Amino acid sequence: MELYERIRLDRVVEPEVSIRELAARHGVHRRDVRAALASPVPLARKPPEREAPKLGAFAALIDAWLLADRDVPRKQRHTARRVWQRLGAEHGVVVSERAVAKHVRARRRALGLSAEGFVPQQYAPGAEAEVDWGQATVILAGVPTVVHLYVIRTSHSGAAFVQGFLHETQQAFLEAHTEAFRFFGGVFATVWYDNLTSAVRKVLRGRVRIQNERFAQYRSHYGYASDFTLAGIRGAHEKGGVEGEVGRFRRRHLVPMPEVETLAELNVLLRAGCVQDLERRITGRDETVGDALAREREVLRAVPEYEYVTYDVGDHRVNDKSMVCVRQNHYSVPCRLIGQMVQVRVHARTIEVYASQRLVALHERLGGRHGHQAQLDHYLEILAHKPGALAGSKALAQERERGLWPAAYDQLWRAIATRYGPSIAAQQMVDVLMLCRDKGPERVQQAVRQALASGAHDGQAVAVLVRRPEREIPAVLDGLASHLNTVGRAVPDLSSYDNLLTQGDHA
Repeated sequence: MELYERIRLDRVVEPEVSIRELAARHGVHRRDVRAALASPVPLARKPPEREAPKLGAFAALIDAWLLADRDVPRKQRHTARRVWQRLGAEHGVVVSERAVAKHVRARRRALGLSAEGFVPQQYAPGAEAEVDWGQATVILAGVPTVVHLYVIRTSHSGAAFVQGFLHETQQAFLEAHTEAFRFFGGVFATVWYDNLTSAVRKVLRGRVRIQNERFAQYRSHYGYASDFTLAGIRGAHEKGGVEGEVGRFRRRHLVPMPEVETLAELNVLLRAGCVQDLERRITGRDETVGDALAREREVLRAVPEYEYVTYDVGDHRVNDKSMVCVRQNHYSVPCRLIGQMVQVRVHARTIEVYASQRLVALHERLGGRHGHQAQLDHYLEILAHKPGALAGSKALAQERERGLWPAAYDQLWRAIATRYGPSIAAQQMVDVLMLCRDKGPERVQQAVRQALASGAHDGQAVAVLVRRPEREIPAVLDGLASHLNTVGRAVPDLSSYDNLLTQGDHA
């Protein structure tokens, strides 16, 4: 550009100067001088189109590899580098990787295998949301565990709601929807899904689906429509917002891996992350996600007054170990119900046990099979008659694992055993645990610590301390009326007592 400018300026200043002289003066060819005088902007140079003679003999082979990729998984298709590597290793072709990459790019375009194009979309408030499942690894109760993340994202505002489950069950799917609608403050007109079995029973041609009956009932209850993406990788592009949200949320809130004791604790962290993300601003937008969601909430459909029942109900008999077997796992119930039938409600994350329409046991739902979950309180009546079973009980071991057994209890247990022997110590510890039902575990723990501090190593001492009423601090009488300060009181008369003393002397 600068050379062209100098040549043109010389011609303006010296109109009589010849092309030959300008070429000699600037050290260029005469055709370059003519081009500069014809246009102030240099013409774009065409890249040399050279044939790749070494690839010519293998063009059909490369085409066959690329065409065969249409029938293999997306992540196992040929890259240009892999084509170059195979040509060298299998056929001894010595050619540059750059030449192979250029050839592969051109052939993909010619064969119709190039990347698919997309049309930018704009969504009305409350019109659509997208749902997907993802996975993440967390440290759950000290063990690395893969949890399944339910993710729903609004297409208009970009707000997302995320919850974790141990399994991708239909119960988890429906319960998460209910929690999401409460979080967003309403129901969207349409929700997009891929072809997961919790919603779709059979995939027909195109976008026609036979939906799961229970899912159809759920949609009817909340009054929203469902749309389904095409099968395969093409369908993933149709709900790219939530596809990208799964990875973004995982990188933002689950790196490093969170360490939690329970799934409920993890979900508290996930919900806090959802609230925190309302303050973020999506690139290209002038308002935060939370501001956009606030406008969107005004047009969402109202959540029905009564929630759809997502749990399963069944009747189970309590065995002689005071447990019910639910989905091949065992859960404890109060021992007074041994041999009786109880109603069990199976939720995605919890197990509820009812007797006479009253909740008698609540457990976190176990994954896998043949697991046991026991609560020590359910066995106290049995332990009152068999105190020796306390030390080796599964319920006590699990209480320790869950961090629900205070160290002060072990100190008291050892002290009583040293003083009275192990049998009486176990009996008194059962009595101490019984106190928790009436007085609460916090007050009992405080009484145990007081007994240890005072050297009263006895279960009865703990019972006395628990039942001792707290001292009431007398109220301070401030702000009395001024006229009360002038009120006096009579001086006590002790003459009657003096008379008694005198009569005693005469006697």
